[in-house]
Amino acid sequence: MKNKNKTLATWFAFAVGQLGIHRLYLFGWKDALAWVHPLVAALGWWGVQRVRQYGQDDQLAWLLVPLLGFTLAATALTAIYYGLMAPEKWNAQYNPEQPTDSPSGKTNWLTMAAIILALLFGTIALMSSIAFSFQRYFEYQVEEARKISQQEPVNGQR
Repeated sequence: MKNKNKTLATWFAFAVGQLGIHRLYLFGWKDALAWVHPLVAALGWWGVQRVRQYGQDDQLAWLLVPLLGFTLAATALTAIYYGLMAPEKWNAQYNPEQPTDSPSGKTNWLTMAAIILALLFGTIALMSSIAFSFQRYFEYQVEEARKISQQEPVNGQR
């Protein structure tokens, strides 16, 4: 079994996490979650394409676009988790045959750069997804309320 580097795993999670590359690196080709990441991200990108094609009123896009944002935020959180993991815990979990003071689990400046960027972009992705979801939900509620208020009275009642 090959030695797993914490810095590389952190960068994989941050940069290409939506493709599940970090999970393939750490757990191998048989990891089911590694194959779910690109499917969820592809659905999110399809939602972005639907917004560009049909506009913001496309209700399917309301569900799909946040999937992309939440996937990006989750992989950024994963990068932060990997990067901040104690070297002893990293080596115990991902390099069990290595000594706990192995250099593969050390935190260096490259790891910190990935953590900082993951915090920045993960926050942007999460907040954008939440804002998009709530905006579309409340606009939909206002439209439905407007339809109800414009209906004709039943049996001459007002």
